[in-house]
Amino acid sequence: MDRLTGMAVFARVIDAGSFTAAAGQLGMSKSAVSKAIAALEDRLGARLLNRTTRRLALTEVGRAFYERCARIVAEAEEAELAVTHLQLTPRGTLRVNAPMSFGALHLGPALAGFLARYPDLKVDIELSDRFVDLLEEGYDLAVRIAAALPDSSLIARRITVDDAVICASPAYWQRHGRPRVPADLASHACVTYAYNPNPREWPFVAADGRPIRVRVDGPLHTNNGEATLHVALAGLAVVRLPRFICGPELAAGRLEAVLADAMPPPNGIYAVYPHNRHLSAKVRAFVDFLIERFGPGCDWEHRPARAAQA
Repeated sequence: MDRLTGMAVFARVIDAGSFTAAAGQLGMSKSAVSKAIAALEDRLGARLLNRTTRRLALTEVGRAFYERCARIVAEAEEAELAVTHLQLTPRGTLRVNAPMSFGALHLGPALAGFLARYPDLKVDIELSDRFVDLLEEGYDLAVRIAAALPDSSLIARRITVDDAVICASPAYWQRHGRPRVPADLASHACVTYAYNPNPREWPFVAADGRPIRVRVDGPLHTNNGEATLHVALAGLAVVRLPRFICGPELAAGRLEAVLADAMPPPNGIYAVYPHNRHLSAKVRAFVDFLIERFGPGCDWEHRPARAAQA
């Protein structure tokens, strides 16, 4: 038995008043407690207790040793409680990375409720569409939107799904006509998005299930979804946008979608975080909050606009 364990057993014997009571509290046998005290006395080379059939009495050395043991055990218990409290109560700083448009339109307005729920927690959030290395850059969690995530040591929890939409304003369709098949988009003005793997190729699914790509081009190439949205609303081009960006505009009739039957499966919206045996309370709380706010059944088209939420 190690030294600290022996000290803890000794302190418990004194506090409990007997070997039997201490054994019950520690979940040990009476003989194991007795052996622990004997081993401690042998190591110290001093008698700590005078034992009789009815009571225990501390020797002078034992009394001085008990005072120090009790203090050490109390500090160890306080340290353990502090760790447990930190593990159970979200506190400290939570570093989050999230895509620009999703963060601005949906995550930002939601953070007020999260912070109000956990007043001991601070959130440091970076909105960026670049791919960050969570471990290298010190993030606790990232929100990622993709059809599939690459294999890694990270844990990925799917929050919800969101599909992409090909859309333009009614005025644009009136002037240029609606595409009947994906290949028709080659003759339209289309906005391309910088962070797509192949920005000028839009993916579709053919009638027979084959994946196809259509080459597109147009007046704007950008790395921001909201800038893309404004160009579409102005009637200048066709855009490919996630529904979480254009949903309210589709519901209001300011944009109209086409080629819905040819769109590929929806993307997943994931919470991604490093693998830890004991997930911290702050990460667990944020993942639970994301699921509560954006989980299955989330209706992007009828979710209030950012200004209304603010």
